[in-house]
Amino acid sequence: MKKIRCPKCDDFISFDETRVEPGVSLAFRCNHCGKNFSIKFKAKAEKETTGYPFGSITVVENVFCEKQIIPLSLGENMFGRRSKGTVISSPIETGDMSMDRKHCIICAERKQDKIIHTIKDFDSVTGTFVMNDILQKNERRIISDNDIITIGATTLILKLQ
Repeated sequence: MKKIRCPKCDDFISFDETRVEPGVSLAFRCNHCGKNFSIKFKAKAEKETTGYPFGSITVVENVFCEKQIIPLSLGENMFGRRSKGTVISSPIETGDMSMDRKHCIICAERKQDKIIHTIKDFDSVTGTFVMNDILQKNERRIISDNDIITIGATTLILKLQ
């Protein structure tokens, strides 16, 4: 069973994704608020050819959330706990209250034909850790492929191509 979130009230709707053909759009009606919405499932060929040119962050499955893959964009990517009313570029679906709504910034910058990734804590309450080492106030650190990042009680892994 797969869960999707209602765009209006944030309530979850479950459905059996094994019965969905690739490339098909499904229409949903939220039982909680009555909102009608649809989502389109990508064809398998699209998934295989779609890459993440600037890398991605894998949110490791834990008691607070399921595994998520969040693509990185060139420039600043603000990470934090998804919360209604808080606008950030890379929200994490979690119930981890030790993660701030705006927790850290991962920046992907192009420097001489290379993409350099850096991370900075966004003055969070619990801090941001890279490979079990806490970032100091205003510290911006270069991160590499497979580096482990901890925000709150949630573990992230930087994946580069």
